[in-house]
Amino acid sequence: MQVHGRVVGSGVLPDLRVENALVDMYAECADMDSAWKVFDSMQVRSVVSWTSLLSGLARLGQVDEARDLFDRMPERDTVLWTAMIDGYVRAARFREVLEMFREMQYSNVSADEFTMVSVITACAQLGALEMGEWVRVYMSRQGIKMDAFVGNALIDMYSKCGSIERGLDVFKGMHHRDKFTWTAIILGLAVNGYGEEAIQMFYRMIRVSETPDEVTFIGVFTACTHAGLVDQGWEFFLSMIETYNIAPNVVHYGCIIDLLGRAGKFTEALETIDQMPMKPNSTIWGTLLAACRVHGNSEIGELVADRLLELDPENSMVYTLLSNMYAKCNRWEDVRRLRQAIMEKGIKKEPGFSLIEMNGIIHEFLAGDQSHPMSKEIYSKLESIISDLNNAGYFPDVTGVFVEVAEEEKQKVLYWHSEKLAIAFALLSSKPNTVIRIVKNLRMCLDCHNAIKLISWLYGREVVNILLRRFRFRLLDVEMCNSGRVKKNFLMEKYLLYNCLALV
Repeated sequence: MQVHGRVVGSGVLPDLRVENALVDMYAECADMDSAWKVFDSMQVRSVVSWTSLLSGLARLGQVDEARDLFDRMPERDTVLWTAMIDGYVRAARFREVLEMFREMQYSNVSADEFTMVSVITACAQLGALEMGEWVRVYMSRQGIKMDAFVGNALIDMYSKCGSIERGLDVFKGMHHRDKFTWTAIILGLAVNGYGEEAIQMFYRMIRVSETPDEVTFIGVFTACTHAGLVDQGWEFFLSMIETYNIAPNVVHYGCIIDLLGRAGKFTEALETIDQMPMKPNSTIWGTLLAACRVHGNSEIGELVADRLLELDPENSMVYTLLSNMYAKCNRWEDVRRLRQAIMEKGIKKEPGFSLIEMNGIIHEFLAGDQSHPMSKEIYSKLESIISDLNNAGYFPDVTGVFVEVAEEEKQKVLYWHSEKLAIAFALLSSKPNTVIRIVKNLRMCLDCHNAIKLISWLYGREVVNILLRRFRFRLLDVEMCNSGRVKKNFLMEKYLLYNCLALV
């Protein structure tokens, strides 16, 4: 404000460059009211004026307001389109990213490498491998260079889409690799079940004198978890602190608890939680509860569930995990008690959905959904699938159904889960022997997990389940400088939403 006051007092206004700088300054400081005031007072506006305001709105998550502003703009160049697309990425509205990119093409505006990073990021989060592959071909045809930023985004996309082999191809073809490249491939190998390979990649990273950061170690811990390397995981944890001076955060502790829990080391896990320098959050306790379910440890599971419910009394996932754990221990009376508690408390499960890409289009399914244009054919195919499953010895696991209805109705509830609808659609719409990729917002229930394994065997299809909340890793922050050109943020702003409940 003092700077603005001096500018006004100096008598230099109106001056387009100064006014643009003021709009940009207020937008950078998240003072959008002041940015709007300067913008509205301008007698002449340039593309830079609009870009600064739009970027500020997008950074603050005001994407709808940014879109309204975008639609009012008299001129839209590559920078503006990229800013709007990146705004949708920041807001996790990934389908709108792809829609916006299509609009950009229809408008005959050229994309650049910054646009492509945002589009590739959206493909990664949607599991849209076909679209991601198309983007790669598009870049080649348009002469858009694949620098480290684009390469890192491609590795991340292939990893999240369960196609780590192609991610490795990108990695091997990159002439320049930074620490984010190494981190992306280590994380990709780890979450796709290649734990030993991820650790070997970490050692290669060290040998080329690239310094790991806090996110790199999350990949390393995840690798140790999938490979069952408890002792080595602890060694890496100590190395992170002592060798690299990285203070462990709650995500690192979540990885260690996951490592110990999967190995059945519950006493050690509880001791680690007690020694944490920060208060354990719901992710920490949720990770341990999931491990208790896997190992059927109801004694510690009940203790952990109590801690979780103290933090989040309405968390339906706690009841689901507890119910599955009781069922594994044949404690059916406790299963019934939990169902009753859920109904009495009116606890609602977060609605689950499944996304599947077909011919470059993302299709969304909800449980019992009948809104799809092919709904009739999908349900007919699903009946055929269930018949084949039953003939192969499948019997529905209704322990996760908390609705008090007849057994036959519970089975129908399971039959109509979103991932089963998505698979029925895929079997109808895709070529034989092709991979089926399903993106989910919630962990798959035990019945769907067992049914899909059998479907994969019966129909000769590989089924890849991608959990949206597993992790989200931004490889590039697109910013606008006051000259109106996009600039690279070499700090590579990254945010990580790592959900340790997402057991693969």
